[in-house]
Amino acid sequence: MNVSLDISMYPLNQDFVEPILAFIARLEAQPGLVIKRNSLSTQVFGDLNQIMQLMTNEIAEVFNQNPDTVFVLKLVGQDRSN
Repeated sequence: MNVSLDISMYPLNQDFVEPILAFIARLEAQPGLVIKRNSLSTQVFGDLNQIMQLMTNEIAEVFNQNPDTVFVLKLVGQDRSN
């Protein structure tokens, strides 16, 4: 099943740009997913299981580096990349 995920990441510290860019770069390195950026959020399109496993791993990585980070995730049960 293909889905769409909208992610907003808010590191609660003064150096917030670099962690966001690093997170997005790791998402973009994943094969088989479509990643779209805009000024407010990042969208991920692809297989539900792949996306959820990726989010589990990447959010854990961010929390290990900076536990004062907030994520807002919105998930739609279809691929809305078009």
